[in-house]
Amino acid sequence: MITTDILIIGAGPTGLFTVFEAGLLKLKCHLIDALPQPGGQCSEIYPKKPIYDIPAYPEILAGDLTHKLMEQIKQFEPGFTLGERADTIDKQDDGTFIVTTNKGTKHHAKIVAIAGGLGSFEPRKPLIPNIADFEDKGVEYIIKEPELYRDKKVVISGGGDSALDWAIFLSDVASEVTLIHRRNEFRGALDSVEKAQELKNLGKINIITPAEVKGIIGTDKVTGVAVEKKGEDAFIIDTDHFIPLFGLSPKLGPIGNWGLEIEKNAIKVNNALDYQTNIPGIYAIGDVNTYPGKLKLILCGFHEATLMCQSAYKRIFPDKKYVMKYTTVGGVQGFDGTKKEAPKAVVKAIQ
Repeated sequence: MITTDILIIGAGPTGLFTVFEAGLLKLKCHLIDALPQPGGQCSEIYPKKPIYDIPAYPEILAGDLTHKLMEQIKQFEPGFTLGERADTIDKQDDGTFIVTTNKGTKHHAKIVAIAGGLGSFEPRKPLIPNIADFEDKGVEYIIKEPELYRDKKVVISGGGDSALDWAIFLSDVASEVTLIHRRNEFRGALDSVEKAQELKNLGKINIITPAEVKGIIGTDKVTGVAVEKKGEDAFIIDTDHFIPLFGLSPKLGPIGNWGLEIEKNAIKVNNALDYQTNIPGIYAIGDVNTYPGKLKLILCGFHEATLMCQSAYKRIFPDKKYVMKYTTVGGVQGFDGTKKEAPKAVVKAIQ
């Protein structure tokens, strides 16, 4: 059985930063994530997309943010159970918890912090009869590695930010990009719509509206898609890849059966104090929680993780008084023996 102070369910940015804040309090952390690598959505869904609202980073790729967070917490030696889903939780007589994964791995912790983002994700698939036959054979619902499309013909379907952003990005990677949307109007950011229009005028993106992909052509792999454009006969577009980007459907999964108070697929917490749930000792931070005024932003998750760790310390050590020290003053003492601190001023008498 794996034993730790804080068991973090979800190894996305909020979960990873929790390790750092807990480490400053000398609390050990272990993380569970159903994905095979840390980073959550940043690693699995959009590793190559830029993020613009991380403090001190005018722009940082999602995958690079994960790398930086992993580098920041290395000194606190967190444990990881990856590729497994937190399945059941049992509260012990002493107030601690045992969490068991779908593969039977047991974890014993004093505190449980649910940082599972929006939960597990399932792509919203278009109603095309034979689409399942071509999954991973030219049909992809998530773009993980843009280089896969180098010098290939690509058809993207969708009308939101993701469809627009990837059509724009792949215009410099793929040999041909076609964007298909069932309406003339797109739901994306204005600058993205204008950029897509500009690329269309330059002949770098084909935009077909209002239209829908109704069928996939091919035997062992995708070779084309059948398109129906309003008011016209159906036609076929030759392509190597068909990427329907209609969003992802989040699901809480087994956590939804843990007796937590749920509201609109999110976990209700006490945001006036410490983001604790209706079960003492279980917290929810990041996109997985909800409270009045909630904003689903990574930087808000960082803030919630910080306050949660302070509360967790008081719960674990009720008789100890913790005096917060700024890292600029006290430095950072890692569990691996490292010490990071600002150089001390040299005091020398004037002769």
